[in-house]
Amino acid sequence: MKEINVLVTGAAGQIGYALLTRLASGETFGKDTKVNLNLVEVPQVASKLEGSRMELEDCGFNALGEIKSFSDINEASGDIDWALLVGSIPRGITINGKKIEERADLLKINGGIFTEQGKALGENAKQNAKILVVGNPANTNALIGCTHGNNSTQTWMAMTALDSNRAKAQVANKCNVAISDIKKMTIWGNHSPTMYPDLDNAEINNESVSTLINDKSWIEKDFLQIVQQRGKAIIDARGASSATSAANAAIDTVKATLSETAEDDWFSAAVMSDGSYNVPEGIIFGFPLRTNASGEISIVQNLPISEYAQDKINLTTQELLDEKKDVSDLL
Repeated sequence: MKEINVLVTGAAGQIGYALLTRLASGETFGKDTKVNLNLVEVPQVASKLEGSRMELEDCGFNALGEIKSFSDINEASGDIDWALLVGSIPRGITINGKKIEERADLLKINGGIFTEQGKALGENAKQNAKILVVGNPANTNALIGCTHGNNSTQTWMAMTALDSNRAKAQVANKCNVAISDIKKMTIWGNHSPTMYPDLDNAEINNESVSTLINDKSWIEKDFLQIVQQRGKAIIDARGASSATSAANAAIDTVKATLSETAEDDWFSAAVMSDGSYNVPEGIIFGFPLRTNASGEISIVQNLPISEYAQDKINLTTQELLDEKKDVSDLL
């Protein structure tokens, strides 16, 4: 069997718990690939990883290889093919008696975490490693990690597939179609309430979704608000942030990079901007992406952008530029 080494941070958390079985089962990398897992947690909860290891063993997955637990990212990151960086400090947590509510504070705290992780992966992971940041604020965490990784042959991404899946679900309900009927969904920008789900370039049976729906008010008000605020709605409903859907989106992103993208589709993730669509270079930005037969990921070019869409893209771009400014001392 082929082997792949996968690192997961925040592995004892809810997203990690939902993620690990799908990595180990053979679903993600294929039944012919043995998956070795390096599970990482902060020292305070690292002991919980033993329970995760026991459960994975008890699943009896043929594709599961060796499972190792770590609290040191430098030790965990050696020879890694794929890193899923799930662990981050969430908004609302209290640190040293202060409740962290401001995004700038959140960026600073997580910046230290992703500085260390970026350096470790840049030095120790494989030269062609792919790194997906799930922990929020995902785009700027990825920017910090990528900057300190300083390894041009590795690929850093931030997850926007959760937003894409949320958008597809709303369109499927509105149009009474299957999720699989919806192609070319793009999430532009930041994985935050400013991200923009693009229905002009999304398609059902080769027709623009916005044309098929033909309801500007629903698209610009109901749809946009539901998708942009879905994370908050889930927290309000279940008393905790998205876990199963976030883990599923991470798996979707990994799968999207493992084989050539279908000619009639693309996928959404945030990557380092190269100036496409006039997005400034030097920020991690959500784009429509394709994977070629060699496993290389590229930005889909020359999509038409309406004036309304451009305004939304400008808004999320500015937020990312502001975030970059807030962590400039870490870059």
